[in-house]
Amino acid sequence: MKRRDFLKVSAAGAAASAVASPAIAQSSPEIKWRMTSSFPKSLDTIYNGATEFAKYVAEMTDNKFQIQVFAAGEIVPGLQALDATSNGTIELCHTVSYYYVGKDPTFAIYASVPFGLNARMQNSWWYQGGGQELGNEFFKKFNVIGFPCGNTGTQMGGWFRKEIKTVADLSGLKFRIGGIAGQVLQKVGVVPQQLAGGDIYPALEKGTIDAAEWVGPYDDEKLGFQKVAKYYYYPGFWEGGPTVHAYCNLEKWNSLPKNYQAIVTNAAANANSWMAARYDMQNPAALKRLVAGGTQLRPFTNEVLEACLKATNELWAEISAKNADFKKSIDAMQAYRSDEYLWWQVAEYTFDSFMIRSRTRG
Repeated sequence: MKRRDFLKVSAAGAAASAVASPAIAQSSPEIKWRMTSSFPKSLDTIYNGATEFAKYVAEMTDNKFQIQVFAAGEIVPGLQALDATSNGTIELCHTVSYYYVGKDPTFAIYASVPFGLNARMQNSWWYQGGGQELGNEFFKKFNVIGFPCGNTGTQMGGWFRKEIKTVADLSGLKFRIGGIAGQVLQKVGVVPQQLAGGDIYPALEKGTIDAAEWVGPYDDEKLGFQKVAKYYYYPGFWEGGPTVHAYCNLEKWNSLPKNYQAIVTNAAANANSWMAARYDMQNPAALKRLVAGGTQLRPFTNEVLEACLKATNELWAEISAKNADFKKSIDAMQAYRSDEYLWWQVAEYTFDSFMIRSRTRG
């Protein structure tokens, strides 16, 4: 190559580099956002779903995109997390959508509803079965976009000061349970009570309430419920696989470069897996400790479950008759649930049932 031609090529390459560098820099801007949680730091697994999410975002952007996580009450109360995100007070929140059934009962479907989906089914419906499209079409009405960012797995049915053997035992029972599950249980005689996590223990201790549900063995042990209620019931049929969402303000989301949007989406998916895996690791040991300490495990009777299922279906029909968004989402979820359990009973259920029976033999 002649010296003159070489200089021309070199100059052209330098010019291209000068153009490319600013473009790369522009696609990876330095951003600092805030995320409010609906949970206290003491409930480290559910709260740290948010911190894991923020850590992944930072690591995937060489710390150019930083998200500071705040516990419930540090910016806004836990149950106002969605409002603060919707109105732009903060960019993100980490919360459970069934907290907001007062705005619209459709919110509950994308977290968990009585006799709904288990955790794997919830993820399958969201990622592969059309739930994501339906959910974000609905969330858009509240100026947010949602991403699964944690799951507790099937929860426990709660702590009771007396045994629950029949539906009649539920009559007049003051039970700390909120949202749409409270509406179902109200139909079978329960008096639902909406209390924040930190208020449950003193209310149960003083007898202001007769029973309370929260999450499962690991979190419940931390809150000390075993000290003030003897009977621990299962399953929490109203939370078969509750999704914890990260919600982002829609304008803020649309302002992000496409690569940052992809990073947020994948960071949330990682946090979603992290939380479920961590609860599955922590709950067995916590359950052993609780039982060793005198906790009495009890299953809900079939009579109670059947009555609550009947009440659930009645409530869905009532809400669907006056709320088109709810009907569209609940119909889609129930159709997906039917197919999933058709498959589940063939392989998953039979395998798990056998392994449970033979657990101590191998």
